Order: sequence, then structure tokens, then C-alpha cells
Amino acid sequence: MTGGTAEKLQSSEPTQGIVETITDGVTKGVKELVVGEKPRVVPKPGDGQKIYEIDPTLKDFRSHLDYRYREYKRIRAAIDQHEGGLEAFSRGYEKLGFTRSAEGITYREWAPGAHSAALVGDFNNWNPNADAMTRDDYGVWEIFLPNNADGSSAIPHGSRVKIRMDTPSGVKDSISAWIKFSVQAPGEIPFNGIYYDPPEEEKYVFQHPQPKRPESLRIYESHIGMSSPEPKINSYANFRDEVLPRIKRLGYNAVQIMAIQEHSYYASFGYHVTNFFAPSSRFGTPEDLKSLIDRAHELGLLVLMDIVHSHSSNNTLDGLNGFDGTDTHYFHGGPRGHHWMWDSRLFNYGSWEVLRFLLSNARWWLEEYNFDGFRFDGVTSMMYTHHGLQMTFTGNYGEYFGFATDVDAVVYLMLVNDLIHGLYPDAVSIGEDVSGMPTFCIPVPDGGVGFDYRLHMAVADKWIELLKQSDESWKMGDIVHTLTNKRWLEKCVTYAESHDQALVGDKTIAFWLMDKDMYDFMALDRPSTPRIDRGIALHKMIRLVTMGLGGESYLNFMGNEFGHPEWIDFPRGPQTLPTGKVLPGNNNNYDKCRRRFDLGDAEFLRYRGMQEFDQAMQHLEEKYGFMTSEHQYVSRKHEEDKVIIFERGDLVFVFNFHWSNSFFDYRVGCSKPGKYKVALDSDDALFGGFSRLDHDVDYFTTEHPHDNRPRSFSVYTPSRTAVVYALTE
Repeated sequence: MTGGTAEKLQSSEPTQGIVETITDGVTKGVKELVVGEKPRVVPKPGDGQKIYEIDPTLKDFRSHLDYRYREYKRIRAAIDQHEGGLEAFSRGYEKLGFTRSAEGITYREWAPGAHSAALVGDFNNWNPNADAMTRDDYGVWEIFLPNNADGSSAIPHGSRVKIRMDTPSGVKDSISAWIKFSVQAPGEIPFNGIYYDPPEEEKYVFQHPQPKRPESLRIYESHIGMSSPEPKINSYANFRDEVLPRIKRLGYNAVQIMAIQEHSYYASFGYHVTNFFAPSSRFGTPEDLKSLIDRAHELGLLVLMDIVHSHSSNNTLDGLNGFDGTDTHYFHGGPRGHHWMWDSRLFNYGSWEVLRFLLSNARWWLEEYNFDGFRFDGVTSMMYTHHGLQMTFTGNYGEYFGFATDVDAVVYLMLVNDLIHGLYPDAVSIGEDVSGMPTFCIPVPDGGVGFDYRLHMAVADKWIELLKQSDESWKMGDIVHTLTNKRWLEKCVTYAESHDQALVGDKTIAFWLMDKDMYDFMALDRPSTPRIDRGIALHKMIRLVTMGLGGESYLNFMGNEFGHPEWIDFPRGPQTLPTGKVLPGNNNNYDKCRRRFDLGDAEFLRYRGMQEFDQAMQHLEEKYGFMTSEHQYVSRKHEEDKVIIFERGDLVFVFNFHWSNSFFDYRVGCSKPGKYKVALDSDDALFGGFSRLDHDVDYFTTEHPHDNRPRSFSVYTPSRTAVVYALTE
């Protein structure tokens, strides 16, 4: 384990005095934060011992886990002592960066490595001698610009600003680490920081309350830029007006938006962040984003942000890398500070100011933009010094609690989950972790990391593995095991495929299933092919069994609900690698960087049936809430018949994966007596099926035990179909 947190915080302790320098008044007389009638507070730490009751196996690793919790409590105590508590500490954006008062503008930046600093921009003709900054004992540079004589701001709204520093690496212009907006001028590569302070009449005012968190999340994973059917970069406004109503109609109750934090390289999918507090200007203004979120709330949709705190862009011109001319400003120095596969910088989570920066960043998006929660990207990379690379996790607990574990990073995750759940009780926290870290979804006071959900990444990998095999090789028990293999009391977000599987170099499930036949045989006025029939049938079945058995929440990447053809390829030019090898680009073409929603809507195409099925599946979950039902029982996983049968709540799911065999009078075990009706049938003609079932038939149970169930009823189960039977009144 990395036990350096205490050492690092002690060595940087003078920066804790920043509270006396720049937060005077923040902890005194701050406005009371209220949810309903109750003040919002971050709960005090618990004893961290309940994890051993939940999972007794953890007792063998008590020394590591107790050390982890002591570190968490020690840092919480230090924040309480030096910063006035986590609530005040997480509002760094109120003092650092640009802040406006009645008298003028104050700009502060933490850059301890700089020898001198000046504020430059359009407002002073980029004159480095006009507005020199002063440095305090803790490495914070500061300048105050009084209002102009007419009372107007010294820096006009929308004008370009940077900080010019003389550093150990030379003189450089940098965008403020706390900048709220940045843009890329036509013909230029680096972005420019923008002083963003619109007049009151231009500021967006939220009109609609944030929805209450639903019991089960049905998440529509989205990317603003590629959300248009046209080959272009789409806008916040168009997404608000065109895509949000579609998401609502399809039956999803949450939208997860990627690539919000500004990133200079569009093809990074938003994961190489350059400006952490700035929403991407490619899609519009901050006010446009607020309007989008407000409209989503009006529709009853939660808005989750795909937030990147696991690494940072390698850019030095418009990112955090080498900000103050040193290698160790926000990041670890040397190899530990570089992610060799992602070509990005890695945060030093043991640094006091890094904690302030990242905690304030999470707070900013919840407070300023009314996001309803986060999907934390790359959490596995954060929690281990090997970043999960070239590492196979077998489930041995020693893999999670050893010297390769970055305790600093895990403690940061505990702190940020503390903050989120303390100040925003309805906010959602999802962690992308492929390792299966125990305690991941246990509350922090009980000794856990504190996430609400783990992203269940193994399921998508399993489907790709199976799609490379023949149908005869599919093992029903293997499918069930993968879908249900999770820790007790741990909630999961499950998906059959996400954006990862859609990227160039990989294939979506639809493309794995139907491949080149999708180009010629998706029109209803042309005969189908066996590959198309198989593909459409399995596309529906895979999604339903994943939602039915996989977890408490479900995710789908936009367009995949109707089997979007081909792949995602961002516009890009040729790229020269450090080795000198040149990777060809695609002539900056947007053709593969869009979503052809028109295909799913076209009544003359077979895509329409898959979209209709996905919509019916979402509305079935809305009606019955089966993903969070306490009652779940798998009664059959028959390898010869290729049949899976399970119960969730008052529903019975019957899957026949056999490629040719249909079964008459097939007995289905169940627990509850009464009459069952077909609630969803993947073979319905509306969904592109063959209508082999009569939906008017009533299915009455008999006291005939079957598959360890006390009762049963008989059904006809056609090949390659999934049917859901609901207990009626």
C-alpha cells in the first residue's frame, strides 16, 4: 500500500495556511445551504468497522483497511481544522480563479513553482508589465483589478485571458486552472481562456426542480457533439430540443453525458481534459448547457455527468501539465505521474491543493449546473499504481489490499463520495471499476469507498466473447453467472454495450451479429437473410436478459437501441507518433461521428423494430420496477434446450436461445399462483419478429412443482425469442 499520504500532507503543510490567506470570510457568515428545511452537511466519519460484518473475509486485511480509514479520518480532521470543514474546502472556486465583487475582479492562482506572474489578455493588450501579480507564502499569486471609472468591469465578459509566468521551464502563458470557459479560435490549435461573467439578463435561471432519484436508473449514455444525424458537431441547444424528447419517449429516466469538461482533442471522446471547470465550448455556451439540463429536469430526466478525475491531458499550452513550470505541480513526478497507455498525466491525490481542486470541481458541476450526479471515469486506474494494466484480477483479496493499492487515491474517492452524498443526498455516484474492488459500494461511514453503483463492465466483455463463437457454444450457465456475479449489497449499472464497443477498431453488437448484411438487407421491401433474422432476434434477447438479470440499473449508448450500423470514428488528420510512425487520419471526416436516428425512426427499415423493442423494454421496467425487485430467482439454465428462465418480482422471463428448436407445452416454474399474461414478446411483429405467440392466451398456474418452484404453467417458446409473463390481478 502507498502509505505516503501523511508524509506528503505534512511536507506541504504550509499550503494549509492558504485558508488564512484566501478563504477569510468563506467559513464565517457563509450562506446556509439548505435541502428542504435541513442544512446540508457532510456527516462526521463513522468508525469504519461495519465492512467486517458485511464481508467477514475482509478481516484478514484489517491492517490495510483500518490504515485506509485512519488516513481518511485524519485528512477529514485536518480539513476541519485548517479549512473550516469539507463544505467550505470544496468551494475553492469562490476564491481561486476569477471572482467578481462590487468593487472589481480578483484573480488568484496556485503556482508555487513560478518565479513571477502577470495577468494578460485582450483587456490590457497582452502587456506582461501592466498587471503583475504578487505571491504569498503558500505559492498563491494574486491581483485585484478595480472597476473602471464608469463602474464597468476591468475585464470585459467574453474576452481572452491568460496568466504569464516566468517558470523553471521558461516563460509561458497558461489558461487558469479554474477557468470557467475556454474557446479555440479558428485556425488555432491551443484554446484560449475566456473571462466568463455575462450580465444578469443573459444568465440562465433554472425553472424546474431536480427530479427525485428513481429506484432504478435506465441510463441513456450520450455525447453532445455526435448526437446529430448530420455529419457535424451538434450543439447543446439542438440536443435539448431534438434528443431529450427522444430519450424521454424511449422510456429512459436518466441521461449520462460524456465530454462535458473542456478537452482540446475532440477525438479523445472527452477523456483528455484540459479545462476541468469549463463546459466544452464546441457545443455552445455555459448558459446553453444549463438550459439543456433544465429541460431534462422538466421532462423528469436525471442528468449525470461523465467526470474525469483519473487523469489529465498531457497538454502544456492549454492544460494543467507543467502549469507552473514543474513536473510535480498537480501530478506525481517521474514515471508515476504519467499513464503510459493513455499518454496523460496522473494526479497526486496526496497533495492538499489537488484535493481542493478536485473536490471543488465535483462540487462546481453539482452546484452551478444542477447535474444530478456523476459517472467517475477510470476509477480502476486511480486505485492501483499499476492502473489495472497488464493485470488480471482473479478475485483474490490480496490483489486489492496490497502495496499496489494507491491509498491516497482511494481516500480521495471516499472524500468526494462523502461530499456528494452529504451536500446532495439525491445525487448519484457511479464508479467505473473493472477490478471488483471489495467495499466499493459500501457507505464511507461503514468503511467503504462510498459509490452508489459499480459499472458492471464484465457483461459487455462476455457478450463480445460469445459473439465470436457459434450459437452451439453458448453456455446458459455461463451467461447467468456473468450477469449475476457481483458482491452482496452492491448495486450495479449493467449494459450489453457502451460507447467503448462502438469505437473504431471494435464492433457494436449489431455489427458483430449482422456485419455487411446491414448494408443491403435492412429495408422491409427486400427479403431478409438468415444472418439478419438471427441478428435482430439476438440483439433484442441480449438486451433484455442483460437488463433482466444484470443489476439494479441499465445503460445504453445512444443509437445502439436500434442497432446503429458501423462504428464511431472522430474526425482526425494524420498523426505522427514519437517513434516517427505516421498514423493515417480520415481527412477530418464527420461521417462516422454522428447518430443516424433517422434509421431507427424509418418505418420502412428493420432498425425500427429493434428501437420499438428497446422502448417497450424500458417502459416494462418503468411499470414493474423489476430491476430493483427483492424477489429474484433463476429456475432454469438448460444447456441442451438453450433456455434460461427466471423470476423478478411478479414477472417471469423465458429465453429460448436455441437457433432452431421451438418447444410446445414447455413447463415454466414460478412462485406465485394465478393468471399470467404476455407482457413483452420479442417475437412480436412490431419488433421485427414473426408473431408466433398469441397474446390473448391466459396462462393459469397449477400446483405442479417444477425446477424447485412450488407452481408452474405451460407455454410455447419459439426459437430465439424472449417472452416476459406478468401475473395479473
